Amino acid sequence: MTGTDTHTDSGTSTAIIDLGPQTRIVARLAAGVRDEQLGDRTPCPAYAVRNLLGHLTGLAAAFRDAARKELGPTTDTPPDSAVPDIGPGWREELPRVLDELAEAWRDPAAWTGMTRAGGVDLPGEVAAAVAIDELVVHGWDLARATGQEYVPDPAALQVCHAFVVEVAADPSGGGGGIFGPVVPVPPEAPLLDRAIGLSGRDPGWTREGA
Repeated sequence: MTGTDTHTDSGTSTAIIDLGPQTRIVARLAAGVRDEQLGDRTPCPAYAVRNLLGHLTGLAAAFRDAARKELGPTTDTPPDSAVPDIGPGWREELPRVLDELAEAWRDPAAWTGMTRAGGVDLPGEVAAAVAIDELVVHGWDLARATGQEYVPDPAALQVCHAFVVEVAADPSGGGGGIFGPVVPVPPEAPLLDRAIGLSGRDPGWTREGA
């Protein structure tokens, strides 16, 4: 499916890509989390590792259902309504829901028409871009918080970067990133660092630092 373009009424377009490579990367990172790391801090100020994993589980289910146009509790709940957490079976649940997310977005119909995520109605291809952005940025969050190497899927990273560029340039959003004020990053920095900075994260964040 890679390379097939869809279009929104706003004139923007997103290539239909397979989310599977990025969801598998996130699943591998989650599998690498040790139990003693679940209470550790993350680049998300309000989230420990366990909360980040809970958020990933919830967003995977929400954007899976958004792709299927199965609107209900998973798609109608704002992401900041409560601090998420993991359940006792999270090590089995998270990779399963990530697989379902990727499979749902392999249907070209998911990228067309309107859907809903986080209680917001939006075009299907925009929902896909948001899902990809969440997977790429929160994959980085999880890797940094747990000391794991992180190389995102190149196609997903391209979509993520284009999305955060658009968000940061939108005057209605005050010129901020999707996760906070834009962090300046040199233009010659790696694409991942530029995407992370535009999203509102500090690419230099470490577990030991601020």
